[in-house]
Amino acid sequence: MSATSLLPPPQDAWRHTYHKLLPHWQSYALPRSPQSIIPITISRVNQVDAARLDIEMSAMLKEQLVKVFSLMKPGMLFQYEAELDAFLEFLIWRFSIWVDKPTPGISLMNLRYRDERAMETRAKVRTGLEGPGLTVAQKIWYCAATVGGQYIWARLQSFSAFRRWGDSEQRTLARRAWILIQRLEGFYKAASFGNLLVFLYTGKYRNLIERALRARLVYGSPNMNRAVSFEYMNRQLVWNEFSEMLLLLLPLLNSSSVKSLLRPFSKDKSSSSAEDDSNCPICQANPTTPFLALPCEHRYCYYCLRTRCAAVPSFRCLRCNEPVIAMQRHGGVINPVSK
Repeated sequence: MSATSLLPPPQDAWRHTYHKLLPHWQSYALPRSPQSIIPITISRVNQVDAARLDIEMSAMLKEQLVKVFSLMKPGMLFQYEAELDAFLEFLIWRFSIWVDKPTPGISLMNLRYRDERAMETRAKVRTGLEGPGLTVAQKIWYCAATVGGQYIWARLQSFSAFRRWGDSEQRTLARRAWILIQRLEGFYKAASFGNLLVFLYTGKYRNLIERALRARLVYGSPNMNRAVSFEYMNRQLVWNEFSEMLLLLLPLLNSSSVKSLLRPFSKDKSSSSAEDDSNCPICQANPTTPFLALPCEHRYCYYCLRTRCAAVPSFRCLRCNEPVIAMQRHGGVINPVSK
């Protein structure tokens, strides 16, 4: 062993080593950039279904609340419909988002709101679903935009329509306000459409309010499936379509033709043979104004026989298949059939 290897290092050797490794330590100690966050994909169908379920729940609550005032003066509750909708939306917000809980539709879709701003400076990310909920300021602004904004806009539209601001021909203040309202509405619809396209591409922020507040919907539990079953909805849709088809086709069917078609398959033929002779062969009912078809002299209703003879000149009796050349009142005079 040489004598030089036993010599101690210089006193400032640690300084050189520290300055040499300091850049590497600082690179690991710095917070992660937004690009280092684990990318996650939230189902767009779940987010849209959550919004639809919230709307349906609000409609159900409104229906139950309207029944409470069913004994009041008709039309009285219609004047306060905007206040009623705002009150229901406020109740849903108060007992869900304000207490750090998801709305009913969001909960059924296994989703929750997350403050996306906090994720940009978050260092520890394991699954990509971590992150705090909405802040107090975000919750208040969410309520102001969804509840207060929709109420003010609904009242402004109803007030301007009632005052007929758009019917003014002159460039008055009301006319300018109406034009401003229409432009704001058009701008909002265009921005909402653009946000929809971005949402379909990225899967973030269903509406402009969520995008402005940076409130993103993420999964509440990574191992939970969607809790909504669409079996009842599919069955209801099938029955609705079937009932609409029947309502469309039944008026087009001739009831007498259907009865005559099904008569050979009837079980009680012997008991109904006597009744068939006295009933009208066309409508299968007891004639209120009986007429006889000549020359076979079978009983018909006047209107049934007259309509058939006028529609079909060569009408034949439905009982004996003989051509009807005239019609006689039961116990009266003979009336010729018009050809």
